[in-house]
This record gives sequence, C-alpha cells and structure tokens, in this order.
Amino acid sequence: MNATPRPERPRNVLFIMCDQLRADYLSCYGHPTLETPNIDRLARRGVRFNRAYVQSGVCGPSRMSFYTGRYPSTHGATWNFFPLPVGERTLGEVLESNYSALHLVGKTHHEPDREGMERLGIDPSSDRGDLLSNGGFRVVVRHEGDLPTGKRDYKAYLSSLGYAGEDPWLDYAVGAIDDQGETVSGWQMRHAHLPARVREEHSETAYATDRALEFIRSKGDQPWVLHLSYIKPHWPYVVPAPYHNMYRNADTGPILPSERSAEHPVVSAYRAHPEAQSFGDEAVARHVRPTYMGLIKQIDDHLGRLFDELMACGRMEDTLIVFTSDHGDFLGDRGLGEKELFYEEVQRVPLIVYDPSGAADATRGTAEDRMAEAVDVMPTVLEALGHEIPEHWVEGRSLLALIHGEEPAQWRDQAISELDYSTRRARHVLGLPANAECRGWMVRTERWKYVHWAGFRPQLFDLQEDPSELHDRGADPALKGVRAEHAERLLHWSLARKRRTGVDHARIERMTDNLPPGIHIGEW
Repeated sequence: MNATPRPERPRNVLFIMCDQLRADYLSCYGHPTLETPNIDRLARRGVRFNRAYVQSGVCGPSRMSFYTGRYPSTHGATWNFFPLPVGERTLGEVLESNYSALHLVGKTHHEPDREGMERLGIDPSSDRGDLLSNGGFRVVVRHEGDLPTGKRDYKAYLSSLGYAGEDPWLDYAVGAIDDQGETVSGWQMRHAHLPARVREEHSETAYATDRALEFIRSKGDQPWVLHLSYIKPHWPYVVPAPYHNMYRNADTGPILPSERSAEHPVVSAYRAHPEAQSFGDEAVARHVRPTYMGLIKQIDDHLGRLFDELMACGRMEDTLIVFTSDHGDFLGDRGLGEKELFYEEVQRVPLIVYDPSGAADATRGTAEDRMAEAVDVMPTVLEALGHEIPEHWVEGRSLLALIHGEEPAQWRDQAISELDYSTRRARHVLGLPANAECRGWMVRTERWKYVHWAGFRPQLFDLQEDPSELHDRGADPALKGVRAEHAERLLHWSLARKRRTGVDHARIERMTDNLPPGIHIGEW
C-alpha cells in the first residue's frame, strides 16, 4: 500500500507546553537518569533547539511572550496576574482573523484586562469578550490549578467522579496520606515522597491528555490548532502512584553551590524567600527532585498515548508539533528554589519542533545550536500554516528556515530575558518602595551573560570559562569593556522594540513621500 502523500505544509498544529520543566531534565537533553522516550522520539522526528530561552523566568510574562510574539517590555504583562492589555494581539486572534481558531486544553496564566474591556464597552460575556478574557483561546478545558476558571473546571470533574469534599483538587490531586493515616498537603515539600490521593488516570496530567485526545478525535479530518498546556511538573511537588517512588533511590544529579562571596544584592534578597530558605538545605532538594522526575515521567508516558493516537489516525503526517516549557526550576541549585532569576536552570528551556512537510526532512533528528526564543513560536506557527506574519508588531522570528535547513541572513546572536520583581519579598528586603524600578534584563551572547539590574551593579558571567555561572564578574575592573559592550546591546535592543503597532509595513510604503492631493509642502 502506498503511503499517504504528505501535504506541502501542515494542516494542524499541536503546541505542547509544560510548566516549570528544565531542559536538562529530559533524556534527549542529556539527563543521566530520567528517561523520556516519547519526547525523545519527537526530537528524532524534528529539530531539538539546544539554546532556547524564555523572555521571563515567570509563568505569566513568559507565556504572554509565547502567545503574542512580543517581549514583556512591550506586551506589558510583566508579572503573574498583571493583565495583558486589551490592545495586545495574540496568536489566537490572528488565527481567528484567518478563519481558524486556537483551542486550549490546560493552563495559560492569562489575566484579562477587565478595565480596558470596560473602557471600550466590550461585554465579557460576548463572543469577542470571551476571546479577550481567555487570551485569544477558544477554551476546550482550562485548568489553572487552584485558580477558578469556570470552563469545565478540573475540580468539577473530580467531584463528578466521586472525590468528596469542598476542594477535591486540594484534598486529592495535591493531597496525600501520611504514615499515620492523616491527610496531608502536597504544598508542604516534606510530603513529596507520598503518592497523591487521586487515581493516576484522574490526575491533572491524565485529565489534560484525555481532553486533548477527545478534541483531536472530534475534529476528524477538519484542520485544527490546539494548545495542550500541562500544569506539571510545576509545584505542588506531588504525583500519583506509581510515579511517586520511581526515582526515590535514583541519582538526582549534582547540586550547584551558591556563591556567597560578593553575591549580588538582588540574588541575596531572594534568599529571604521561603522557597530559598527550604531549598537551601540540600536534603530538601534531594527529597523533592525524585518527585519532580516522576512528574516528568508521567507527562512523557501520556505524551506517548497522544503520539500513538496521532500515528494511528494519520495526523502525524499533517500536524506541526511544538514542545516546550514556560521556564525551568532551580530545585536547590545555588541554594535557591522556584525560578525568576537569570541562571540557565531557569531561562533555558526545551524546544522541539516537528514539521511533517518534506521541506524539513534534511534536519530530522538534528540539534540546532543557534539561539531561539519564546517569541519565535508565534511566527513559526503562522508561517507553517501559510498565514502572513504581522511583522510590524511581532518581535520574534519564524524558526522554519532553520528547521528546513536553510541559512537565514543575520540570525540573532543574543537572547533577552526580563524580570519584574516589584511584588516579591525581595523588594522589601532591599528597602525599595512600590514605585521603584524593580527590574532586571539579561543579555545572553555566545560567551557572556550580562544582567542589568536597575539601581544596582550588573552581573556578568563568562560562560566559556564558567559554564555553571558560579563566579560573578560584574564588578571585575578587567571586564569593564565587556560590560559596556553588553549594556550597549541592551540599549539597542530596547530602542528597537515595536511600539508602532497600528500601521503595517505596506501602509508605510504607500504613505512614503506621497502627500494627499492638493497639499504642497515647501514649494516655492
């Protein structure tokens, strides 16, 4: 039997995002213990980007950069629960304008601009209001952990299955039973070794996968675009059996030490946060890491179900697949927990892109070392589907040229990330008022990582001599020129942000040197 001919371009898109997944915790990215065969097989079919960076090490602003193709400095949602301004356009809105839709299963961390919608007279219950309220997504199911969504909520799903109590998510999905038979909370990391009370097939990861499979089956041969956004391996660090103890006795890898001598003031301030105080104890990191690994293994197993279904129904031959994460996790490295700061454990994420078209055959199974950024996903999806990229406001760049083995001119030689820590305890530790510019910007080049902190000295790391970023050279007189060069890079990047979003390039071309009839300026 002849194989079904592949289309010239993908008909469908599956955009998979994990939450708080470090790149180095996948076997295809070199983890020595944790095996992720299903993600690995996706990498063998596509291109694995070795140096992919998010635009912020925080869920909300990072995701808004994925969804808008713009940096936090321009889209404005610089922290969790900061609304995405109603004037910002998302991938979903662009697809809708091209008679398609971007569907959602899972998490977005999108905060609607309610004030902006009210000012413009947009009814949140209208079709347009619903689209704006959900970040441009047409919601299949939305699951944000403990946050209510009102869209086929996971808690209601658990209740329908007989999980009793006012909050079955808290009691079962992230709850456990200790050795005394008492119900305990997965929010407390001391319980990370215990299995979640929820049955594995009813867990958050299984739930999201099941809903994605239902959606794909419901579409039949119709084209579709789906964002499958897992809420794991983000905390609470608790996972159902059998994943809770798969790696309990495994090698959980080295733990990077902290640099306490001449440590940067902002980094020092972050040590006052509860997660740093806990993860500062190596025993805590060793206790939590096996559970984190189990959460990743569970995701990989369920992705195996999903990929098998795509193969069986023929969708693997016409579906672009993007796999990534919104940021990483310190997991005790440097005596820190959580994310946010500009070290590689947080800023570098996995990025695998599988393009089924024949144009990508030459790069299948390869690794790409040129720098990619979160803002590149939106234009990549648009180009893959044959839609025009609105270049007057999209700040990312399509990755398809790299995936097709082409040599694009002047590919970027730096990656940028940003942090707004205004709402964090670190601001109080530093004695800064609420109106202070509590911001940081990272410029990562081939050899150097430079971090500009507003109001404080910069950080600088020589990634060639110090790949683990243990020796901050931000005050080294011998490297004054390197710091100046990277500060200038940041200045040029900042000045190049796309803020003139209402006029596209074609209109600029029509308007150039073209006065309206009857207007004569400067004539004698």
